[in-house]
Amino acid sequence: MLQADAEVHCHAKIMRMTEADPDEAALREAGAILAAGGLVAFPTETVYGLGGNALDPEASRRIYAAKGRPSDNPLIVHIASIDALDRIAAEVPETAKRLASQCWPGPLTMIFRKREIVPDETTGGLDSVAVRFPSNRIASLLIRYAGGYVAAPSANTSGRPSPTTAAHVIEDLRDAVDCIIDGGPVEIGLESTIVDFTVTPPVILRPGYINQEMLTELIGTVDMDPGIQSESENIRPKAPGMKYRHYAPKAELTIVSGTQKNAAERIAALVHEQIKAGRKAGIICSDETKEMYPEGTVWSLGARTEETQIAAHLYGILRACDTAGVDVIYSEAFRTPQLGDAIMNRLTKAAGHRIIDADEKDEQI
Repeated sequence: MLQADAEVHCHAKIMRMTEADPDEAALREAGAILAAGGLVAFPTETVYGLGGNALDPEASRRIYAAKGRPSDNPLIVHIASIDALDRIAAEVPETAKRLASQCWPGPLTMIFRKREIVPDETTGGLDSVAVRFPSNRIASLLIRYAGGYVAAPSANTSGRPSPTTAAHVIEDLRDAVDCIIDGGPVEIGLESTIVDFTVTPPVILRPGYINQEMLTELIGTVDMDPGIQSESENIRPKAPGMKYRHYAPKAELTIVSGTQKNAAERIAALVHEQIKAGRKAGIICSDETKEMYPEGTVWSLGARTEETQIAAHLYGILRACDTAGVDVIYSEAFRTPQLGDAIMNRLTKAAGHRIIDADEKDEQI
């Protein structure tokens, strides 16, 4: 009943459609809202975005206010054609053009030196601009009808798990937006990979579906920024997700790494101690281990052999922890082949870097 009850108290216009059958008349209306300076939440293949006119400083200020987002955390500009890049990027290296030809449209964001037409309010005061060309058909049509340039961070309250359904958007933002496009659950469930092309070699600032190995195969050397796993609050963010606590449930989350057996046994012991102390404990695990937990509220992200399923379920389960009202959460680590860096990046941020190694006798938190 959460979604139905939430919608009763949501004054934003809700437009329902599917990617296979987008409602173009509704999308023209939503595009006009964006062109006039309004805010529209919409689905992409990664997560739901909170859109505003990227070339309108006031619209970008409205995005920051709606999310409660720090204004030095830059927004991603979404485009609907590669040709649109030249108007906002001052310099596009050949390697970036090659990568765009292979990965756009898709879950990839690239950072370039910006042209003056992009306001500082959109870029968090940086002289660079983050650009993405989403593959979701609803998103692509909306961007075109809005004028071609839509700034869109994830459509959630800053710091909370990103939204993978329209219900999550309604739960977080409600009347802070003018319109919500409900296009059903998203496909990937984790934000786009971000690669910085203002440096040589290019640097990954946020891991995602397109991983380092894939990027290296396409364009050669691509480094991973050490700030991705940094605990420092002094990092000036070139991209979303590099600074501040992100993706976090309300309860304290701790990751327990190690062999499957050791991690499960350590989590079961920790949960037993929490329950004995009168606290409600949650467990995030996989299908392979869910029967190993006799106590606590257990959520499985899916089978470890289906890493796309794990990624798609992560934010929804972090939100389910809030709904269940658990006091503490323990999660297994998920170091899967393609999406492992992205999944662990999000989990580590959500946990505030609290990690226990179950293979060590004296764990470090």
